[in-house]
Amino acid sequence: MDLEIYKKNNKTAYLAERYETLIREEGQLVKLTEKDPGLKEMAEEELSGIRAEQKSLLEQMEKTLKDDEVEEEFPREAILEVRAGAGGEEAALFAEELAVMYERYAEIVGWGWKRISESPSSLGGYKEASFEISGDDAYKKLRFETGVHRIQRVPATEKIGRVHTSTASVAVLPLRKKVSFEINPSDLEMEFSRSGGAGGQNVNKVETAVRLIHKPTGIDVRCTSERSQVKNREKAMSILSAKIQVLKEEEEAKKYAGVRKDQIGTNDRSEKIRTYNILQDRVTDHRIKESWHNIQGIFLGNIEPIVEALSVASSKLQAE
Repeated sequence: MDLEIYKKNNKTAYLAERYETLIREEGQLVKLTEKDPGLKEMAEEELSGIRAEQKSLLEQMEKTLKDDEVEEEFPREAILEVRAGAGGEEAALFAEELAVMYERYAEIVGWGWKRISESPSSLGGYKEASFEISGDDAYKKLRFETGVHRIQRVPATEKIGRVHTSTASVAVLPLRKKVSFEINPSDLEMEFSRSGGAGGQNVNKVETAVRLIHKPTGIDVRCTSERSQVKNREKAMSILSAKIQVLKEEEEAKKYAGVRKDQIGTNDRSEKIRTYNILQDRVTDHRIKESWHNIQGIFLGNIEPIVEALSVASSKLQAE
């Protein structure tokens, strides 16, 4: 058995070393019984204990590696972005409502939630904003939220009572520990500015906010959540890596879209996935053609039935 794969993983390295020690002890006992058959009966009991421990160690190492694979596919950390679409200020207000909905859901399930950056609109909504979510199954549960969400309602500023349709897009990006590429420093453009907003006097006096532009792809990342420029730069780099990784995965997925069994919709930010109809008190997910009522409760973060329905639909597709 090749123990190198277990030695390379810092979670299993010490188990692999113990396993090697047991292999040596086993070999020594076997040689001892070959030289002196009279010791065989006594050695068998010790050999049995060694082999039982070897089996236990192997099971632990295999489980750890499998858990790592799952965590790599569905990491505990994710970036959630909201961006106003069609509908002007009404779309910006909707984008903020979606962000608050996810924040409240994060509170309900016990996840961490942290603002990375925000660009407010004049009426208080979001032109765009990004947040870091951390917790068990964070990406796994929210990965199907990526896409265009639309809301149908009569805006408070509407005098005639006409129903308006506004949209906002959501993107959920996994923050994986391993990336399959390196970013060339010459491909980056970096800007610094004052963070502004919450965080005390320091953020308004020092240029702690960081903006990174990846010139080959045009991907733009801004981070203002940390108090130091260095930490904001590190966070911005991890988000940029996640965005480039997702872009590469999307390109690859398009090649094999017809054969992917676990895919609900296209997983594309431009796909219209859900409608929130205020007048009819109904939320409809167009990918699985399912609806839920009590929009007020949903905007308060009670989206578990939606999240669960999408998870079940994905599992069914995988089983087919």
